[in-house]
Amino acid sequence: MQKFIVEGGFPLSGSITPSGNKNEALPVLAASLLAHEPVTIRNVPDILDIAIMRNLLVSLGVKIKQIDKHSFRIDSNHLRATILESEQAKLIRGSFLLAGPLLARRKSIDLPAPGGDRIGLRPVHTHLEALEKLGAEITLNENGLYQMRSNGFKGTAIYLDEASVMATENAVMAAVTAEGKTSIYNAACEPHVQGLCHFLVILGASIQGIGSNLLIIEGVQKLRGGEYTIQSDHTEVGSFIGLAAVTGSELRIKNAGVKYLRMTRLMFEKLGVEIKIEGNDLLIPKKQKLTVKKDITGGIPKIDDSPWPGFPADLTSIITVVATQCSGAVLIFEKMFESRLFWVDKLIEMGAQIILCDPHRAVVSGPTQLKGARVSSPDIRAGMALLIAALGAKGTTEIQNIDQIDRGYENIEQRLNDLGAKIQRVIE
Repeated sequence: MQKFIVEGGFPLSGSITPSGNKNEALPVLAASLLAHEPVTIRNVPDILDIAIMRNLLVSLGVKIKQIDKHSFRIDSNHLRATILESEQAKLIRGSFLLAGPLLARRKSIDLPAPGGDRIGLRPVHTHLEALEKLGAEITLNENGLYQMRSNGFKGTAIYLDEASVMATENAVMAAVTAEGKTSIYNAACEPHVQGLCHFLVILGASIQGIGSNLLIIEGVQKLRGGEYTIQSDHTEVGSFIGLAAVTGSELRIKNAGVKYLRMTRLMFEKLGVEIKIEGNDLLIPKKQKLTVKKDITGGIPKIDDSPWPGFPADLTSIITVVATQCSGAVLIFEKMFESRLFWVDKLIEMGAQIILCDPHRAVVSGPTQLKGARVSSPDIRAGMALLIAALGAKGTTEIQNIDQIDRGYENIEQRLNDLGAKIQRVIE
């Protein structure tokens, strides 16, 4: 077990570059199974979830050559298995992304229910219904494995019962080599979904409507090789905006992917956070006077998440910490995951003034001087939120279960220490 020992209260300064988008890299790695020639993927984040996905691909017979720390050449022409190693697959939710491409390429896959963050029920029925619509037969055996078989996918009209990111990605990967045309209605359109679609187009797929909630896919016989660079992680950018605001620091976030940050900027600006755009960089000025902007009627404003282009659910935890440092009150409304706000008890231990109204809503009042405490990271984003709180707190904070943070943020303590933070990784 590892933990962070964090000395808070030190201002940070300098520049930081976000890693590649984890939620884009995972489906792109899965989609490489569809290519009949080698593919090269660059700007892949060096994090635990990605390492697990690479291990799963290797267990299936895929040959992976590392070009540099963040670049890989992937050759899937030697697939020899369609049964995933259960214990590894259970560690990450991204393992379920292998269903669509393996069914399309090999017409068979056995895989366990996915793991990942415990932030709600997160059922997979939307994935299964989409794959069944394309022609898959799916059973759940007595060992808890989904056994999926197909005699070949055929294009069809699919209406997703929710705009699920991963279900959309599985449906797209299954449809690109299906016979005929597939229409996916109520598709998710997050930046990482768009990135997967652009990657598949590079390999020869025919996809129209990228960036919208209606995708039209004309199936092709097979996909070729190609090269693709993963986009910057907009969730990490939002995390660094929150870090600068909470610690009163001036930070430049380089190569931030500004075009995907409109709603993120809008919600932080509701809390009085000033964000300057300089080309594709963001500059967060230091020592800002954070004040919640009240509604015109004087009511408490609301910050809520929703599917893209709404405010990303992954930033709900981060913006909650920022709200503790703002003058005024704000309602945090987490609509997408029924367990995501339960972590705020740890923030309350650090001195935050938060009323948890129900599993989806919390009222945050500030500003509050946070203090060091002993806490544990429950999931990736809440873990990063606690790290930000610790850096803005008075005194020393011990954060346990930091494997959760490592799943989503590459070498985070060194990157933040380079800005002036005081974070020590301790192996127990």
